[in-house]
Amino acid sequence: QVQLVESGGGLVKPGGSLRLSCAASGSNFDIYAMGWHRQAPGKQRELVAVINSGGRTNYADSVKGRFTISRDNAKNTVYLQMDSLKSEDTATYYCNVGPVDARSEIYSPLWWGRGTQVTVSS
Repeated sequence: QVQLVESGGGLVKPGGSLRLSCAASGSNFDIYAMGWHRQAPGKQRELVAVINSGGRTNYADSVKGRFTISRDNAKNTVYLQMDSLKSEDTATYYCNVGPVDARSEIYSPLWWGRGTQVTVSS
């Protein structure tokens, strides 16, 4: 049984930092990409960051230079370090795991966490 458990969400002031963690269990995830999506009220869900099995990363333009995704394969854990947070970053953040298509390079998550709320407000 695959399970993804997020932690680290909360309330932070603009300009602050937050580190999200997501521990995966129930399988060997080393061959998969791991990523984070977010969804704010009234907006479409968007891919924030993804890291593939080899450590290559991609970020949404809106978070480049501010967010850093990383993974610890020994712990089956993916992290999202969020710095210089803005009110626009307020959303529910979902961690996920899945394959990347070799040709199209599209990330297709198979497993999702329940989400953790990040609120950036003064």
